Amino acid sequence: MNKQSKDDCPATIHPLSDVQTTKIGRNTRVWQYVVILRDAVIGDDCNICSHSFIENDVLIGNRVTVKCGVMVWDGVTIEDDVFVGPNVTFTNDKFPRSKDYKEPEKTLVKRNASIGANAAILSGIEIGENAMVAAGAVVTKNVPPNAVVAGNPAKVVRVLE
Repeated sequence: MNKQSKDDCPATIHPLSDVQTTKIGRNTRVWQYVVILRDAVIGDDCNICSHSFIENDVLIGNRVTVKCGVMVWDGVTIEDDVFVGPNVTFTNDKFPRSKDYKEPEKTLVKRNASIGANAAILSGIEIGENAMVAAGAVVTKNVPPNAVVAGNPAKVVRVLE
């Protein structure tokens, strides 16, 4: 019998999710009640937890954890090894108006960053490599690499070595 190794499995997609993209990497798990639109790209070894929404113009790297209730809108790129805590919300328009469609602003979360539960990430932001965003923070400006930010608006509270 030819067994497939644990390290080489196709994505596992829960039957109660709505996954429209075919661009999901190996060993990635998508849990129930997740919606992923057609043009999203998700890397290998990711974990996309229940009740999350991932729009079209989204790129998620390898080994990314997206916890429950996360909203990832057009224009967001999340690099490898990032942790996105429960109920984190990304935005893509600083001045939204109903039925006023414009090009989404780009947001970049660099490699190995962590974002705590209930953080809000405004559009056009870059979160630096190895940075940490505290739970509940409202990120309105770029976060430097290795910085820990907290509060509303989020401010640097320490630098990791």
